[in-house]
Amino acid sequence: MEQRLPENFGSFSRTCNGDIPTLSSHDSPTTTFDSAATTDHSFSPSSESLDEVDKFLDLLSQSHDAKSDPPPVPNAVESLFKCVESTISNYDRSSSKFGHDEKEDNSLVAHLNRLSKLIKILGDFSTAESDLASTFNRASTIQHLAMSFLDSEFRTVLNSFKRSSSSSVSGNAGADSGGGSTGPPPPISTKQSSFSRNNHESNNQISDSENFSNNEEDFPGYQPEEIYNMSKIAAAMISSGYQSECCLVYRSVRRTALNNKLEKHGHVNLSPEEINKMDWETLEGEIAGAIDVIRRCSSVLFSAERNLCNAVFQNHPSIYTEIFGDLASNIIDRFFKFANAITLTKCSAEKLFKFLDLYETLRDLGPEIENLSSTIKSEIYETIIRLGQAAVSMFCDLENSIRRDVSRTPVPSGAVHPLTRYTMNYLKYACEYKDTLEQVFLQKQKTDGENWESSSSKSDDSRSKSRSGSAGGANEDGTPKTSPFSVQLNTVMDLLDENLEMKSNLYKDPALRNIFLMNNGRYILQKIKSSTEIHDMMGVTWCRRRSSDLRKYHKGYTRETWGRVLQCLKHDGIQVNGKMAKAVVKERFKMFNNAIEEIHKTQSTWVVSDEQMQSELRVSVSAVVIPAYRSFLGRFQQCLTHGRQTEKYIKYQPEDIENLIEGLFDGNPTSMTRKKT
Repeated sequence: MEQRLPENFGSFSRTCNGDIPTLSSHDSPTTTFDSAATTDHSFSPSSESLDEVDKFLDLLSQSHDAKSDPPPVPNAVESLFKCVESTISNYDRSSSKFGHDEKEDNSLVAHLNRLSKLIKILGDFSTAESDLASTFNRASTIQHLAMSFLDSEFRTVLNSFKRSSSSSVSGNAGADSGGGSTGPPPPISTKQSSFSRNNHESNNQISDSENFSNNEEDFPGYQPEEIYNMSKIAAAMISSGYQSECCLVYRSVRRTALNNKLEKHGHVNLSPEEINKMDWETLEGEIAGAIDVIRRCSSVLFSAERNLCNAVFQNHPSIYTEIFGDLASNIIDRFFKFANAITLTKCSAEKLFKFLDLYETLRDLGPEIENLSSTIKSEIYETIIRLGQAAVSMFCDLENSIRRDVSRTPVPSGAVHPLTRYTMNYLKYACEYKDTLEQVFLQKQKTDGENWESSSSKSDDSRSKSRSGSAGGANEDGTPKTSPFSVQLNTVMDLLDENLEMKSNLYKDPALRNIFLMNNGRYILQKIKSSTEIHDMMGVTWCRRRSSDLRKYHKGYTRETWGRVLQCLKHDGIQVNGKMAKAVVKERFKMFNNAIEEIHKTQSTWVVSDEQMQSELRVSVSAVVIPAYRSFLGRFQQCLTHGRQTEKYIKYQPEDIENLIEGLFDGNPTSMTRKKT
């Protein structure tokens, strides 16, 4: 049957994607709807008329199947047309729109279903019958008029979320008028907000995720009756063949609503050029804001949007899946374009934690990503991989940070070096992301080949013997299992050791050199023991070796400092031909006094920051020096003439020496005091 548009065929107020099928008639002009003013606004067909229409539709279908002549068009069909015209006219003239009178709404939907069925059957006929062509064109025109009305109503109801949101915000503002203020919900915290050489010793508190505000819970902001009305309108438009128009309106309004929600939370679309020009402090804030919005989308917005879409298109699961997929794709694509632009910025070790937060957030969007098209999924996974590769580069950049620290000025008092504090705190925070770092390093290994290894580990075969480790913990012998991340972690530790060894040579005093190595070694060991993750990766064997090194430095300090003191207290060489050599005794006491005073003057300014190690040092020194001095004093003080000679050579009692030792390593020089003999 030849088809054409009615002569004064109307159109939606927006662009309509679908064409309306029409029939041509060689004998009769097309009947068209004139104006709402000529319609009986209270017109409603009787149940008998509707039954007659239904019967005509059955006969028409049967005649088509049997390829017989169609039955004549009954007057009841025209009554149906007028009823639809009348109902729409009443809606247009009245302040009450679709959804205010459920009985009238249901009646209109039922009439439109009959109209749609009539158009479909008439469109199947291949011969041009004058009555059928006229009826087809008239039905098509009225259907288009009805769809234009429903399209407008659908858009109006969809946009009602703006009014709901505005009233909700106004209500909250009124509730807070007593002095509080409203604003976006608090951000969801991440493991480590930032990291730099200036704040690496701060005690960052990881707070639990805040509850969302009432506004967030009310998203998407529709009343139940509004969702019910949207569902009826969508079903009517889809059954009438206007699926594309219905979906277009829904996508347009809901996409705008979601974008507005993101902007309300401060996530603005930024171009790669804008991102690349940002300083790190500004970009760090943008990343934190994006992570917060992504997590809200994943936990609240997507779920609410999915439920809304499912409710509106509940009888059309394939449409619901496609529309929600498009909406989610639009938002997710926005996030991943942002993330992709982030990966193009300059890498540095301080950026690692924000990149890992973003990586984890996007990676955990898995369920949402699975519903997207294969092309978009491929782009998303490539972005996630690039973020992981950037994280690997940043962690490996820690090697360069250690190598570049070649200061030729020793740290005063042998204290813990800033490089040690920075590196160990960095590693401690990094190991809070151990599983994620294991993942990105393994991905790096797969990308580069199975024999991937850090450039530093390749250059020194000796390191590989102490290198192994994995999330699975240690082997039975105390060594950790091998993994790419643990290899890199051990590489960093080896480089730090080498750097500290080099820095220790800046101290001219061997005793202070040992204090420096003791301080830094103890700090490293305590940091590792305080973190289960890093302790498991380094292994028990490594910790034992580190403890052994500390004992070696302890012995080295004792030997360098107190060895010459103990030499003064030896009994050898004092008796000559069986008699006490008073001159030798006097010289020994004099040498002892000078040595003690020099040690006090020098080492009271030295620092041993770990209280336990400080106490152990003092106890071990006292245990060696005090008994030796008591013995020497008890045996040889009678060789000196009592009086001025005794005071000149025996300046200190054992208690004085003990107090002197207790005053060492505080970093505060004090004057020496002694008891009178």
